[in-house]
Amino acid sequence: MSDPEAIFEAIREETGTVLIGNETIVEGLAISMLTGGHTLLEGVPGVAKTTIANLFARTIGLQYQRIQMTPDVLPADITGTHIYRENIGEFELQRGPIFANLVLADEINRATPKTQSALLEAMQEGRVTIEGDTLSLPKPFMVIATQNPIEQEGTFELPEAQRDRFQLKYIVDLPARAEERALLQRFDSDPDLSPESITQVVHIEDLLAARETVNEVYVDQKVLEYILDIVSATRESELLEHGASPRASLAFLNAGKARAAIHGREFVTPDDIKTLAPNVLIHRVILGTEAELSGRSRTEIVSEILDSVDIPTKDLQDDVVSSAETSN
Repeated sequence: MSDPEAIFEAIREETGTVLIGNETIVEGLAISMLTGGHTLLEGVPGVAKTTIANLFARTIGLQYQRIQMTPDVLPADITGTHIYRENIGEFELQRGPIFANLVLADEINRATPKTQSALLEAMQEGRVTIEGDTLSLPKPFMVIATQNPIEQEGTFELPEAQRDRFQLKYIVDLPARAEERALLQRFDSDPDLSPESITQVVHIEDLLAARETVNEVYVDQKVLEYILDIVSATRESELLEHGASPRASLAFLNAGKARAAIHGREFVTPDDIKTLAPNVLIHRVILGTEAELSGRSRTEIVSEILDSVDIPTKDLQDDVVSSAETSN
């Protein structure tokens, strides 16, 4: 099974045996995994951020490591270090938890900025340097980081360079009453339900093959222009001190391809881009002084920017479909 749509459906159905709601977040994780990206999840404690990551890893059979980020965690605790073995009289490399397919950096904004930066090379280059030795990380490799809202005590806001490394960011909200009722009923009938109940439904080899399928998804020139219009609008906004970087444009491109593929299409539509825009942008843009003083949020401003950018017309979307069929 190397079809992106089939892979996503299998992941969605299997995680749904434990998880209630949050299907959009599972979709985002699938998009990042299919494009070599990383995902940031934000929410108050107890909304299943860690559980979502664990469930997702188990459905694919990924080697999974969870790092509980606290102020006393050091960079070497993440990447690893050389340890002297007295019995052989030599130093031996002790690899850290970063050497896994899926690394969960839990409560990343409780770690110090120095420790947070230890993830930068791994996330961007797929490798780490330990005391002068550069080592490649396994493939696939993905970081899912969770963070508490920055208003909570004992948190450090992620630096701009760190946030920009995350392809997508999702807010994990408190469940609706109906969802929470269903959750209670499910665990009442099966108290032992846990991530360990999940069955692997996707093989890593199929996942890597699906990545190639995603790369072949068609993106029309007019859709590229729509991406550029959105990114340019963030840079020109008077409410933002800094708009989105070129890395955001690439995130739109790659995530748009993956979203199209998991929904059974061979071409990206403007709707793919608009749907992903908040998740691509809210952690990248930096509020200006006026926006901060007036209590405006990034989510609110990004929404206004999207409304200000012309959406390609229905005729253009028909042109995209026609061009995709011609290219194939």
